[in-house]
Amino acid sequence: MRPRWTTGPASLTLVRHAHSLGNRADARARAVGAEALDLEHRDAELELSEVGLAQAEALGRWLAAREEPSRPTVVVSSPYRRTMQTAERAVAHLGLEVLRDERVRERAPGVLDGLTEVGIRRRHPEEVERRDRHGAFYYQPPRGESWCDVSLRVRSFLDGLRFGYDGARVWVFTHQAVVMAFRYVLEELSEERLLEMDRTAPPANASVTTYLRSGEVLELERFADTTVAGGADAMPHRPVGDRST
Repeated sequence: MRPRWTTGPASLTLVRHAHSLGNRADARARAVGAEALDLEHRDAELELSEVGLAQAEALGRWLAAREEPSRPTVVVSSPYRRTMQTAERAVAHLGLEVLRDERVRERAPGVLDGLTEVGIRRRHPEEVERRDRHGAFYYQPPRGESWCDVSLRVRSFLDGLRFGYDGARVWVFTHQAVVMAFRYVLEELSEERLLEMDRTAPPANASVTTYLRSGEVLELERFADTTVAGGADAMPHRPVGDRST
């Protein structure tokens, strides 16, 4: 049964962070068939790339030009640096505080951190076998999270929005897997449908997904819209631990 909303926000907008140094390293690693990404910092500290900074600024200009009813009243971000940078630049002219919430952080990759699919298969063949046995949705890398774990975080976050946010226009700056987990929860997607959508049409960097309250249900208005940030798109980053196709 889809979540029912007798209280809570009038709208919920999800923004995937703008293009980051991690996205750039991921694309380079895949292009040459490398086993691991060439990065100096841990995932939570990765900053936006030049492309990402331009995307975040474009999003900020778009928001500044909107009429008041189209602007956020509450802004929440994953505490990761790339999401905070995106959020702060996007709402810089609106006078809104960016609230940090760990429940919308990136999916934890555990021992697979920084590895491409090639690297996972070469360095952790036992994990590939375990992933195949359990299925991608429930597979949890050692010291990492499954899709199910991320979905539980999203359910907790949504429960919190029911109190004190009546009529609010909530914007959440987050990550690819988390955006997809919101869709899984809010639209009651099946496990198979979620994984198919993530493989074939994942949200690009700086893309915007919006739900509007219709009666007691949050209805999807738009998904992964890149025109808000000037139409700039980037190769979606495949969450580690998922089968690439």
